[in-house]
Amino acid sequence: MPKKHRLYLIGGGILALAITFFLLPEEKAEKEKTAPRDYPEIVESGTLNAVTEYNAISYHVKKDTIEGFDYELLHAFAKEKNLNLSVTPEMSFDKRLEGIIHGKYDVLATGTVVTTQSKDSLLFTKHILLSKQVLVQRKKEKGKDSLYINSQLELGHKTLHVVENSPGLMRIHNLINEIADTIYIEQVKDYGPEQLLAMVSGGDIDYAVCDENIAQASLDAFPNLDISKDISFTQFYAWGVNKNSPILLDTLNLWLDRYMKTKEYKLLYKKYFN
Repeated sequence: MPKKHRLYLIGGGILALAITFFLLPEEKAEKEKTAPRDYPEIVESGTLNAVTEYNAISYHVKKDTIEGFDYELLHAFAKEKNLNLSVTPEMSFDKRLEGIIHGKYDVLATGTVVTTQSKDSLLFTKHILLSKQVLVQRKKEKGKDSLYINSQLELGHKTLHVVENSPGLMRIHNLINEIADTIYIEQVKDYGPEQLLAMVSGGDIDYAVCDENIAQASLDAFPNLDISKDISFTQFYAWGVNKNSPILLDTLNLWLDRYMKTKEYKLLYKKYFN
């Protein structure tokens, strides 16, 4: 190849790289610009975007099949409404919430505790589940009984591990006041409740606090765990949508009111909560 042609090719390649370097971030940023949608915009697009948590209850992969109570319930809604369904598993509660607030997702489809604080950021559907926060510890072991917690009063000066920004945080802070003693809290990033269960089971940590439904669903995998000590009272769990999506909220609520009375829903509930 003549030298002149090689120079043209090299120059053209450099120019292409330069264009890619300068334009792609702009194009990417343009694609990432989103805004909250209400139900009419979702119907017009044909796709419902949801975010959930990867765990034994909400969403997981089993033998190359996606399963989960929240996933299957959401799938039934999308199917009836002739919508395509796009579900993103996200372990960070902050990122799930941020995605709803900025319109990246339409529905936060994992059991989220309905509190006065959470109502400041989201509109909640009718409650879908009841659950509570429980202490996760190992069963009594010979020679290690001193680690076993028999009552909340024994949590003083113990370290409880929780998923970062978990609903259990507020309850632990209240518990500190109730027992008038110090409880150390270790917030864990990038891990979900099931990873905490595995860490307690393996002896990496001694105590964790997580949702009872998720802990119960995981006990077969961790038979040495004890989840019999409650940390909170029973609480309402629901799905959340953006505060600018009232029509979507009403549509979900009307559908849930009807669907939760059907045989299909009862079978779905029994599958995950027996």
